[in-house]
Amino acid sequence: MQVLRLELPGLLLVSPTVHRDGRGFFVERFHLERFREHGVPTQFAQDNHSRSAPRVLRGLHYQWRPAQGKLVGVVRGRIWDVVVDLRPDSLTFGRSLGTELSDATAQQLWIPAGFAHGFCILGDEAADVIYKVDVPYAPGGEGGIHWADPDLGIDWPIADPVVSARDQALGRLADYRASPPAWEF
Repeated sequence: MQVLRLELPGLLLVSPTVHRDGRGFFVERFHLERFREHGVPTQFAQDNHSRSAPRVLRGLHYQWRPAQGKLVGVVRGRIWDVVVDLRPDSLTFGRSLGTELSDATAQQLWIPAGFAHGFCILGDEAADVIYKVDVPYAPGGEGGIHWADPDLGIDWPIADPVVSARDQALGRLADYRASPPAWEF
């Protein structure tokens, strides 16, 4: 397993060893001791699984009460995964980072609490995204930033995405700055 520290502090790209042969492959998606050795969090409270059709875009979501970190991976298909730093005292506040995750690489992205997260489906097939979270979902403590906010300047790699009405109605980064939540880290 290799772990790469990405340009936004706290983000980790986890690349497990994939054992392939003529029958298919085997991969350890989570290994307690190896994660600990590489500084990847190991305390998780909930596993989630979403399936999205081609051209779907989800996000950008965050949970602030209690603040939630995520370990995101893809078990079918390909996604463009995007995070935005919303940590109040971060030197990289408002910056975003995107990376492709797919079933072919089995890579996972550790997203610490304090980031908004979203993704879009790449290619012509549905994608299954799984993610472990370090605190349970709490609907009263969630928020979001509009995926196409020009202040973020995210270059989504799909045209005319399918986006939920809820995600279309999310506010802008300027709204967040004007009235930030009281993060509970």
